[in-house]
Amino acid sequence: MRTQCVSLNSSQKDRDNNMKHVIFLLSLLLLSVAWATSSNSVQEEFLKCMSTKISDSSQIIFSQNSSSYSSVLQFSIQNLRWLNSSNADPLVIITPLHESEIQAAVLCSRKYDLQIRVRSGGHDYEGLSYLSKTPFIIIDLINMRSVEVNVKDETAWVQSGATLGEFYYAIAKKSSVLGFPAGICPTLGLGGHVSGGGFGTLVRKYGLAADNILDAYVIDVNGRILDRKAMGEDLFWAIRGGNGASFGIIVSWKVKLVRVPETVTTFTVSRTVEGGVTKVVHRWQNIVSNMDEDLFIRVIMGPGGQNSERKTLRASFNSMFLGKIDKLIPLMNRTFPELGLKAEDCTEMSWIESTLYFPGFSKGSPLEVLLNREQVSRNFFKAKSDFVAQPIPVSGLEGIWDKILEEEIGMLIMEPLGGKMNQISESEVPFPHRKGNLYNIQYLVQWQVAGVKEANRHLNWIRSLYEYMKPFVSKSPRAAYVNYRDIDLGTNKLGKTSYSEAAVWGIKYFKGNFKRLAQVKSKVDPGNFFRNEQSIPPFTS
Repeated sequence: MRTQCVSLNSSQKDRDNNMKHVIFLLSLLLLSVAWATSSNSVQEEFLKCMSTKISDSSQIIFSQNSSSYSSVLQFSIQNLRWLNSSNADPLVIITPLHESEIQAAVLCSRKYDLQIRVRSGGHDYEGLSYLSKTPFIIIDLINMRSVEVNVKDETAWVQSGATLGEFYYAIAKKSSVLGFPAGICPTLGLGGHVSGGGFGTLVRKYGLAADNILDAYVIDVNGRILDRKAMGEDLFWAIRGGNGASFGIIVSWKVKLVRVPETVTTFTVSRTVEGGVTKVVHRWQNIVSNMDEDLFIRVIMGPGGQNSERKTLRASFNSMFLGKIDKLIPLMNRTFPELGLKAEDCTEMSWIESTLYFPGFSKGSPLEVLLNREQVSRNFFKAKSDFVAQPIPVSGLEGIWDKILEEEIGMLIMEPLGGKMNQISESEVPFPHRKGNLYNIQYLVQWQVAGVKEANRHLNWIRSLYEYMKPFVSKSPRAAYVNYRDIDLGTNKLGKTSYSEAAVWGIKYFKGNFKRLAQVKSKVDPGNFFRNEQSIPPFTS
C-alpha cells in the first residue's frame, strides 16, 4: 500500500509539474507575442514619423519586412561571431543619402524611445555598431562616402561612410606626394576609425588619424548639424579619438593631408625560433620607439609551420621606410643590424602602392581593389590589446612563444610608437597612449568553424594569453586601445551604469581623459541618448 500510495502521489506531482510547465510556456508565448506586437507598433509609428520628414524613403529605409533587409544588415558585418546574434535584429535599417535623413532618424528615434546604432565599415570588433539588447535602428553610412581633395590647401573633406581604401584612392588620383596617416585595412570605415584614434604606417611620422583632423560636421541629440565653431572646442576634442558615437553622429571630417615622398621602401623579413627570433624581437623592443621617425617596423608573430620535430614560431618584421633603399640599408645596419636586412629583401614603390602591400594584395594589383568594400575573407574572431612601456625580458618572450604554439591560429601584432607620438600631449585628443609607451600589442585569434564549443576554445586561449601578459604590460591602468574594442573589460548597462562603474573600462581606454569625456557628454547629451555597452556615460560626481 505504501508503494502504491507513493506511486499515486508521484503521478499527481508529475501532472502538477506538467501543468506548471505548460503555463510557463504559454506565458513566454504571450510575452513574445506582446513584445512582437509592441515592436511592430513602434516600427510602424517610427516609419510614419520618417515619412512626415522626408519625401521618399523607399530607397533608404529597410524594415524587417523588406526583401533586402537581411542582405543590407549582413553586408558590413565583418566578425562572423555576430552574424546571427539574437541582438542583431534592428527594427529598421536606414542608409541615408543626405544629412537631413539622419536628422529625421534622430528625432523620430527619440520620439519613440529607440536606440540608434551607427555603422560605417562594420569593423567594430564587438559588433556594438549594429547590435543592441533593446529595440533599435541602424543608421548605415554606406551611401555617405564622398571625398573632396584640395591639393592646393593639402586638405580633404571625407564623409564617415568612406572606407580607408576609397579615401586613399581619391588622394592618389589627385597627388603622388600627399597621403593620410590612417590604418592598414582598406575596408575600415573612416568614421569609426578616426573617432577611436587611428593607427597606421605613418603613425611615427605624423601621429594618428585623429591628430590630423581640422573640422567636422556632427548631428547632435537635437538633430542639429554642427561644425567645429558651432559645436565648440570641447566636443571637437571629444570626437577625435574619444568614441565619437557617444556624442552624436559624425557625418564628415575635414582632414589635414600629409607629405609623402614619391618613393617609399617596404620589406617583410621573417625569423623563426631556430633562426634566433627571440634575440631579434628583444632588440626590436629596445630600439623601436627611438628609431628614425621615417621608419615603421611592426612585428607579426604566429605559428610558422612545423620543423622535423615540432611546431615552430615565426615573427615577420613588416615595414615601410619613407625613402629609398640606398638610405634604408645604412640606417638599418647602424640601428638594427640584428635583423640582417639586405637590399634584395626590399621593394621600392609609391605610397599608394604601399596601401596595397600591407593588406596583402598580390603584386601588380590595380589600385581599384582599394574601392572594394567587401573583405576578401571574413572570419569569426576575438581580439584584445595592451601597451608596453618596458621591454619584455627574454624569459617573458619565450613564454609568449609557448602560448602562441598552443593555438594554431592565434597571433600577436606589435605596432611601434615613438617618433611623432612622443611629441603630442596625452590630453591633446582623447587618445592618451603617447610618450612612455614603446609599442602596442594586438592579440588576435580567427577561426572558420561555427559553434559554441569551437568559439569557447579560442576565447579561452586568448584570455589565457592576456592573463599571462599581465606582468609585462602597462599598469595603473592596464591600458587598451578603444578601436580594438574588448567587451571583457566591462560594459554599460545601457544607460544605468554610473560614471564610476564605467570608469573600470573607460580609464583603460582613455586614462585621465575619461573624466573629461564624461563631462563633455553631460553637456551635449545629458539624457544619454547616444549609448551602447561601451559608450561614454554622463559625468556624475
